[in-house]
Amino acid sequence: MNASGEALEAARKALELFHDVSVDDDGALSFRHGDVPCAVQGMELSEGLTVLSLTVVVAWDLVGDVAVWVAERAGQGLFGTLGVIPSERGTDVMLRYAFPADGLKPEPLSTLLMLVVSTASQVRGELLSRFS
Repeated sequence: MNASGEALEAARKALELFHDVSVDDDGALSFRHGDVPCAVQGMELSEGLTVLSLTVVVAWDLVGDVAVWVAERAGQGLFGTLGVIPSERGTDVMLRYAFPADGLKPEPLSTLLMLVVSTASQVRGELLSRFS
């Protein structure tokens, strides 16, 4: 197993402490944290530098000044980067977090991943209370 596969395996074990996890054909992981869909991908950027990338779909089809709110909220500190994607039905909000994963054991990895997805769920609640 290559380094990114090992990191994804550690992430799968970490996530399975809290969630049902699906493994895609390419090894990427997908799971839901409440109503929030999440995906984890792994890549080896260079020898000895394996990175996990967590992408969370925070909210979708929102109407209003979502981009302004997201920019203000992002300045308050988060694990990850919030982004907005305009669509025909409104605005989608994503949270992305990438980090070096070499040598992380499942328990501390689960703490890190849960911090990120918990933050995403909190942001989702804030967005839905304001824009829906």
